Amino acid sequence: MPGPRRCASFRAMSELVIEIPTERRMPELRRALDEALHLHFPGGLLARRWEEDVLHLSGPGAEGTIRLADGVLVGRAALRPPASMMRGLIEQKVSEALRQAAG
Repeated sequence: MPGPRRCASFRAMSELVIEIPTERRMPELRRALDEALHLHFPGGLLARRWEEDVLHLSGPGAEGTIRLADGVLVGRAALRPPASMMRGLIEQKVSEALRQAAG
């Protein structure tokens, strides 16, 4: 009788990049980003912390940043399970929050 089968495990990961042009400056964007992310990700599911002008985000299976670069809000995230299985929804919500913050 053959022994137990082994299967290689892997972690599916997905990279997400969202870019939204804006004319706003960082002081105004800080407040707008905090408000928009709170609206689109209520209940404390998405942890946020500012490190100078970079907003660091983390949640179940996701880590990312949002920064302003040459008049463009750039959101980047690495998604692992369970977040990678909800990529479409996460992309939609983050895009809406960035557009809202960008004005």
